[in-house]
Amino acid sequence: MSDEPQQPSGEHEPRGRDPRDPSAHGSNSGNSGNSTAQDGEAGKAKKPKHSKRTGWRRAVPTWRMVLGTVLVVALLLIGGFIAGYQLVDIPPANASATAQSNVYLYKDGSVIARSGEVNRENVGLARVPLTVQHAVLAAEDREFYSERAIDIKATARAAWNTLTGKGKQGGSTITQQYVKNYYLGQEQTLIRKIKEFFIAIKLNREQSKNQILEGYLNTSYFGRNAYGIQAAAHAYYSKDISTITTAEGAYLASLLNAPSAYDIVVHPENKAAALARWNYVLDGMVKEKWLDPGERAAMKFPVPGKVKSPTGLSGQRGYIVQAVEDYLTSNEIIDGNTLATGGYRITTTLEKKKQNALVKAVDDNVMSQTSTDRTADRNVRVGGASIDTGTGRVVAMYGGVDYTKQYVNNATRRDYQVGSTFKPFVFTSAVANGSTTQDGRLITPNTVYDGTNKRMVQGPNGPTGYAPANEDDISYGPITVREATDKSVNAVYAQMAEDVGPDKVKQTAIDLGIPENTPDLTPYPSIALGVATASVLDMTEAYATLANHGRHSAYTLVDKVSKGGVDLELPSANTEQAVSREAADTTTAILRSVVQSGSGTAAQGAGRPAAGKTGTAEEDKAAWFAGYTPDLATVIAVMGQDPDTGAQKPLYGALGTARINGSGAPARTWAQYTEAALRGTTVTDFDLSLETGAEETAQPTEENSSPGSTGTPSETPSITSPSSPGSIPPSSPPSPASSEPAADADISGPVGGGTEIGGAENGGGYNGDGYNTGPRGGYNGDGSGYDFLPGVPGTPAPRQ
Repeated sequence: MSDEPQQPSGEHEPRGRDPRDPSAHGSNSGNSGNSTAQDGEAGKAKKPKHSKRTGWRRAVPTWRMVLGTVLVVALLLIGGFIAGYQLVDIPPANASATAQSNVYLYKDGSVIARSGEVNRENVGLARVPLTVQHAVLAAEDREFYSERAIDIKATARAAWNTLTGKGKQGGSTITQQYVKNYYLGQEQTLIRKIKEFFIAIKLNREQSKNQILEGYLNTSYFGRNAYGIQAAAHAYYSKDISTITTAEGAYLASLLNAPSAYDIVVHPENKAAALARWNYVLDGMVKEKWLDPGERAAMKFPVPGKVKSPTGLSGQRGYIVQAVEDYLTSNEIIDGNTLATGGYRITTTLEKKKQNALVKAVDDNVMSQTSTDRTADRNVRVGGASIDTGTGRVVAMYGGVDYTKQYVNNATRRDYQVGSTFKPFVFTSAVANGSTTQDGRLITPNTVYDGTNKRMVQGPNGPTGYAPANEDDISYGPITVREATDKSVNAVYAQMAEDVGPDKVKQTAIDLGIPENTPDLTPYPSIALGVATASVLDMTEAYATLANHGRHSAYTLVDKVSKGGVDLELPSANTEQAVSREAADTTTAILRSVVQSGSGTAAQGAGRPAAGKTGTAEEDKAAWFAGYTPDLATVIAVMGQDPDTGAQKPLYGALGTARINGSGAPARTWAQYTEAALRGTTVTDFDLSLETGAEETAQPTEENSSPGSTGTPSETPSITSPSSPGSIPPSSPPSPASSEPAADADISGPVGGGTEIGGAENGGGYNGDGYNTGPRGGYNGDGSGYDFLPGVPGTPAPRQ
């Protein structure tokens, strides 16, 4: 007998199957009732079918899949956290807590300097004023006392960016930063961040918040070789930390964000950024109710004291170390905190013989000419830089008389106007853009402009309201661009900048190598007069681009960086055609004329084919000479600065002369250095490819000599002056009859004397002092004193 349960129909059917067709069993009306019962029973046993997923629904995970994935990820994270917490222990303090020295080398491997001696004095948290503690918290971690050891979101974001190569990103808590400073290192790796994560959690369980904050304050780097807040208090304010005011504490706290950049004594050009950070800290203290708003409103920025440099960085060594450190950090080769831990061996591009030659040239032509009997001489500062035109390598640099006496690097500072050394960029832009005068004439070296003093600059819509004065208020009338460059005529170049388009002039300067964020690099006609405050090194890079036929390479100052035998990756050299060769070479052609017969004749003392431009800042606060041979670009600037207040000062009466222009001490220094640096090497002539019309000669005629003419001599231009104004300078424009105080390189001052234009300097001796402008004359008589260089002074190798 079957074990199957009997179905109502008497059939042996498995449960759950579909009922059979009654007709298949020969059913009749006599058993129709049984059939109905059978259908009912089978209908109840039938399970509904699930519709199959089709189309886009098949790509959407089901809730079971989502839940399963979440559970797996959660288990992995929990397991990873448990494993990491068990495996990662709190290590002993790292070796960087007693930082090593960094070694800086010349290109040939000889030592320039060693730096990195530890300057640290640990103090208890009780010695740090509460307002200073709050300033640090306002700057770095306002939720320190209420938060956990780590900021999950910030840590995950930083780890992801590091892993995916999107750059470095902060956001760590003070606990995490302390772990990094004291237990780990500054390297930006995923492994270090994982260790930091677990150590911070453990440390937060084992130490109080006050202990962690105390450790953080004693291990953080504040710049000026100061490790810890006590060392920082002495380095910046010569005070014990216990006597630091709230305002001073806020500045010290600001430094934690960028120790080197926010030191406004070393980098005065960054004062605005440092002040903004200081305000951010104080405003944060008010927001957190740690500081009374009224007290906050009454605070003034506490200017820090002078830098107290280690004696081991005397002379040029400190300037070089500072410049190299800035180069490494600004190019993100290594960050400041990591570099401060020490142990790095840094080979620079500087060449010892050229470096010595530059120092000697400055000493012979400037510093040895100063006297304690002249008040103006105490303000004299000098900056210099020299770049190999083919490679962009910095081969020599002069930062000042002595790093332990004058702490600001005059070669890299960006707070002095460059004057008329900027004018060649205007002409380069004109050629590069195929620019024309207001009446449609192509701008070439032979284009005639109106050089009338205080001539109103004309824009496409008429007068611009800008009428700059020429040097000594001299009017030149019709004058070619070449001659206007020789004599540095402001009226011509201001009009040319308007003709080209000030925005295009600005972009050309940037393309040549002037940083885009250079102060006062604004797109107005006044840009031509050199109101921008680029550094000596910036200008050298730009002039090197002109010398290299318009090919630009960002300057390089470091050849190699290694630690423990492992080399760091350096940015690859990138050379690109910044402006056309014709634009650069035609500029070189008119700058050769400046040396041959214009304001730069003193540069002939180099005994080499040379091109260059003189310049003087407003009120004679700086005098420049920027020039190059086919092989070497060098810029020399003499600056005036009060040694006590740091204020810029005019150079009237310095070095025993009524005034200092670029044609004097700067050009003579350039000539002596260039001769010495290239002595014994083959003399190479310029190989120039000029724009069409550059070689033509033209003389002004009666037809084009009227004021307002900016045409070429072949045709009489006509300029109308519609009533609508053109572009306006950034400040309130002077009236047509007035002149703007010269921001130009060649502006007259209250003292008379030699000028960059006209007179003896346009072809004769310099200021009547007997300086020989011939190819071998000048500098220090016979040019002796170059024992450290090969060859006979003043005797170059045969020309190619």
